[in-house]
Amino acid sequence: MAGAEDGPDQQPELDEDEAAYCRRWGAQHAGARELAALYSPGKRFQEWCCVILCFSLIAHNLVHLLLLARWEHTPLVMLGVIAGALIADFLSGLVHWGADTWGSVELPIVGKAFIRPFREHHIDPTAITRHDFIETNGDNCLVTLLPLLNMAYKFRTQSPEALEQLYPWECFVFCLTIFGTFTNQIHKWSHTYFGLPRWVTLLQDWHVILPRKHHRIHHVSPHETYFCITTGWLNYPLEKIGFWRRLEDLIQGLTGEKPRADDMKWAQKIK
Repeated sequence: MAGAEDGPDQQPELDEDEAAYCRRWGAQHAGARELAALYSPGKRFQEWCCVILCFSLIAHNLVHLLLLARWEHTPLVMLGVIAGALIADFLSGLVHWGADTWGSVELPIVGKAFIRPFREHHIDPTAITRHDFIETNGDNCLVTLLPLLNMAYKFRTQSPEALEQLYPWECFVFCLTIFGTFTNQIHKWSHTYFGLPRWVTLLQDWHVILPRKHHRIHHVSPHETYFCITTGWLNYPLEKIGFWRRLEDLIQGLTGEKPRADDMKWAQKIK
């Protein structure tokens, strides 16, 4: 059974706006209930289709990569694994930051389908631990379909000689898509404090994937840092250079939009 996430109820010196984040956190929060109710049968169907197609393509591409494997590829494959993990971590942060910081649940198509889960997550952080495999991973499977389809097409149309030349690159793309596909599952594990398999907790302890204590930093209101949720490797260096803050200042200066305005609106709902 999923364990509880530490809420932000122990923060010091909260101002009036930040205090709103701390009011009735969890599944009983009015905003959390309203957001959870927006999960529709149509969205569920989309997630099922994406998961089935994505994992079919993963299996297909993995078989072809294994058949083409050679010992001499090992150094470049290892480099591809590390590069894939780093780029997936950065992309997870970019998407997470974008959906947390900008946009609205009321936006056509993307609002309810893709921004809604981010709003729900900040006012009910344990909701993700109650989502099944399909709801947890459906959107990420949608995002990785295009590179997986492109890889499958190459395996069907390219000559063995051409595939031999492309092999290190395709291994990199495959690792990138694997990390991308499982990013939200890794994120879910970072909120789960009981019942995790031993191999998952070992990967967290070794910081191969996002550790639980590491991710708690993001859940301190107003949720403005440590956005990378695949491995978390890039969170500290990006924070040190003020990457997200500088990007927010640039966008706010160009558009006049206030970061996390919609996030705050949902957190302040009390009935």
